[in-house]
Amino acid sequence: MNTNIVPAYAALLALFYVALSIRTLRLRRQLRIAVGDGGNPAMLRAMRVHANFAEYVPLGLILLHFVEAQGAQPLLLHGLCLCLLLGRIAHAYGVSHTAENFSFRVTGMALTFTTIFFSSAWLLLAFFRQHLG
Repeated sequence: MNTNIVPAYAALLALFYVALSIRTLRLRRQLRIAVGDGGNPAMLRAMRVHANFAEYVPLGLILLHFVEAQGAQPLLLHGLCLCLLLGRIAHAYGVSHTAENFSFRVTGMALTFTTIFFSSAWLLLAFFRQHLG
């Protein structure tokens, strides 16, 4: 079953990544920091939001692609993709504020890990069903 759900979410995540990139670049220009964080906490936060996104989203999308390619039900795909998308938004929102509300950060990471964990588990189960069943 080829449902082509994941590419739509990948596009949304890519647009969000571009928005985070532009935000970081604007802050660099405003603070006149060419490289690194310049010891500025706001710059450090913007960099970490951007980097954390870049660290987790590719793995999540690769796993989601494999889940889709293995024929997962559309409802499962939408649920996992929404977890990743909403998780990244919540994390970015939480970490972006100096007076950080940790609930957004924790929720964001929990949703991201949910996507990675359940996608991995689904893929392993599919593998064992195909090869041992």
